[in-house]
Amino acid sequence: MTSANAHPARKPAFVPETRFGLWFLSTATWRVHVLGRALSDLQRMAPDAPRGGVVLDIGTGQGHSLPELAARFAPAQIHALDPEPDFEARCADMAKACPVPVTLHAAHAERIPLPDASVDMVLCHQTLHHIVDQAAALAEVARVLKPGGLLLLAESTRAYIHSWIIRLLFRHPMHVQRTAEEFIALVRDAGLQVDADRISTPYLWWSRSDLGAREWLGLGLPKNREETLINLVARKPG
Repeated sequence: MTSANAHPARKPAFVPETRFGLWFLSTATWRVHVLGRALSDLQRMAPDAPRGGVVLDIGTGQGHSLPELAARFAPAQIHALDPEPDFEARCADMAKACPVPVTLHAAHAERIPLPDASVDMVLCHQTLHHIVDQAAALAEVARVLKPGGLLLLAESTRAYIHSWIIRLLFRHPMHVQRTAEEFIALVRDAGLQVDADRISTPYLWWSRSDLGAREWLGLGLPKNREETLINLVARKPG
């Protein structure tokens, strides 16, 4: 029995974007070179992605992922989730313009307001590194996915989040950042299957502390490096 004066559950810890970060998420650079490129890579690794089902987009932000999801995967329904203040207002126009019905959820990924086994595919694009309890968020992803459902995850690794340019312009919970290998292990610990041919570690110029200077100078990419980005497709067994 719960005491009448028991404290309410704590709000999940999430580090919101800076003002610069919110502006950057509205730019063509973000839509084309970050979001679009990651989705193309994920789509390549997910030829079995369901069509006509239910998609959950975690960390929707201003909604630029919505028309991309509609065009690439043809779902019947999209659930868009984000804990940022004013999320629903920021995302409203994109949601209305999306050719697929969109339901907005101003909520945290650690507490997804959807039933068990109700989602065919989850997109989590550049969101997990904002969340403090990443394991709890992935446990929720596993809960809402149907057996055989897919998680499409695109993330920045510790090497990128800890770089000088990201520290200067953005805000993150620095103590929970992970390497590519640690992200893979975290997803597997949530009970999701990750095969080697569904893992990609693109080393894009904008994710490197030299901003591509080595290539511009003709020096090539370093052979020994810590990966800056990871894209993976995970499947819920069953």
